[in-house]
Amino acid sequence: MTKLSVNINKLATLRNARGGDVPNLLKAALDIERFGAEGITVHPRPDERHITYRDVYDLKPLLTTEFNIEGNPKEKKFIDLVLAVKPAQVTLVPDTQGQITSDHGWDTLKEKEYLSEMITLFKSKGIRTSVFVDADLRMIKGAQVVGSDRIELYTEDYARLYSSQKAKAIQPFIEAAKLACDLGLGINAGHDLSLVNLKYFKERIPNLLEVSIGHALISDALYFGLENTVQLYLRQLK
Repeated sequence: MTKLSVNINKLATLRNARGGDVPNLLKAALDIERFGAEGITVHPRPDERHITYRDVYDLKPLLTTEFNIEGNPKEKKFIDLVLAVKPAQVTLVPDTQGQITSDHGWDTLKEKEYLSEMITLFKSKGIRTSVFVDADLRMIKGAQVVGSDRIELYTEDYARLYSSQKAKAIQPFIEAAKLACDLGLGINAGHDLSLVNLKYFKERIPNLLEVSIGHALISDALYFGLENTVQLYLRQLK
């Protein structure tokens, strides 16, 4: 079964909008684990507009499932955070300053030297590494060259085209996953996956190890409740 890692950034956004500690991020993360999710994902950004660095430190000793920290290693503060917290997995994402949300994967060819250096560093501390990439075969080959344990497929293109031409939308991701398998790379996926498109994606992507879902899941929870929503997503992955 593909693991569900819930990105709790949006819960932190809601908390930060009012100040204080409602909703309580730590309790929410523990409840999400209790409801059946196999992982918690956070993506701290330099402006700390949702997840704060303090949140990450506070979460680590409490979580019992896999902790996945996403972010751009070109921020020294991020590198220091990951090395101090030592999550199960670090997902390297090429964010730019002021970016609303992730919108592209790494150019693993252009950034070969830098990614190799960062991946070597994180792996030396026993942290599994994943590189955020588009469904581009060249970039996936590059991810293997730089030594990453896994790739995370950026799935916005799939989600955007799903309602109108899902067979065409999924094809690049099938090819990307097959190549990743041949290269010995683990496969994660994330971005705009939802109750609408998740099952179709999961059934067609070989050896899909993990999906990271935040925005859609938290939005669905407004209607269905958090516990029920986590269960609904888990059912799509069976």
